[in-house]
Amino acid sequence: MAKLFFLLSGEHETLPFSELKAIFEAEGCAYKVLEKLDQVLRVEASLESVKAVKNRAALTRLCGLELFTCEAEPSQAMKAIRAVNLDEVLKPGESFAVRIKHVKTHSQKVDGMALERKLGEIILQMAEGAKVNLRNPEKTFMGFLTDNKLVFGLKLAEIPAKSFTERRAKKKPFFHPSAMPPKLARCMVNLAKPKAGELVFDPFCGTGSILIEAALIGCRVVGLDVQRRMIKGSLRNFIHFGVKLEGLVMADARNPPIKAVDCVVADPPYGRSATTLRRTTKQIIEDVLKAVYDMLERGRRICMAAPKTIEVGGIGEDLGYKHLESHFLYVHRSLTREIAVFEKN
Repeated sequence: MAKLFFLLSGEHETLPFSELKAIFEAEGCAYKVLEKLDQVLRVEASLESVKAVKNRAALTRLCGLELFTCEAEPSQAMKAIRAVNLDEVLKPGESFAVRIKHVKTHSQKVDGMALERKLGEIILQMAEGAKVNLRNPEKTFMGFLTDNKLVFGLKLAEIPAKSFTERRAKKKPFFHPSAMPPKLARCMVNLAKPKAGELVFDPFCGTGSILIEAALIGCRVVGLDVQRRMIKGSLRNFIHFGVKLEGLVMADARNPPIKAVDCVVADPPYGRSATTLRRTTKQIIEDVLKAVYDMLERGRRICMAAPKTIEVGGIGEDLGYKHLESHFLYVHRSLTREIAVFEKN
């Protein structure tokens, strides 16, 4: 077990932490939360967990090996770095850089660039043969100022946003305005906690956003949609991103021709651009939650998006599911999404 820190996305207050926790648990990584700060989570976990987070996370930006955490005071940071055994993280002759970042507006009185220079000078003195290389360092030390603290350590992995940007709805061969953003789709898949090789089912696959993200983390995927044009269109998207399917079926989600899956991730139709076949969104959600109940083993999860006004958490509980958590995302004046996670009792 090592002390690690994770820089979380500021795109949502609660989702990044829940996604990270779900990844640890899905991948069987033992962990202990040490401290939850604004956009930074400190944990004890194995170094293998970093690889899992890098491969799966949508709302984590960076993973690091923690060297120290102290008050957001330069004198405290300089004292703390002198107590670190740098021989364990910086080999003789390796080049390095130091980066200090402010999370939001925290600790504005601390001059980040000046602190970078001071810590860099101390590292140069302590580490045999070390060299500074600000453009292309072999090792990067990262410090984050948040909640009156400095969390400092060695960068282990960075999760670039570019790959998600390349899968935005308008960049796919088949576009529909109701398509879910890839980051949110990936996060929902993670909240359902599938392992690589397990079967993820989307009963309203639409343009395929959810299943594409599930496939990219190594899951098997199967989807259905009631509209032929959506099936044809999503198939174009799957081919474009090299996704192999277990199945893609044109069918009504009330009667899915599938007997067993490992988890369900769904974004039912709602809004002007979606097809509801004259049923209300609430009726659709009730019907699909009933339909998939026997497809899941006890303890397996459903992650579902719905308008906040539907109160999907209560619907799931009334149908016998355990409601684990809900997150709320403002979309526009007339829509706030609820992302609800259920477990089969």
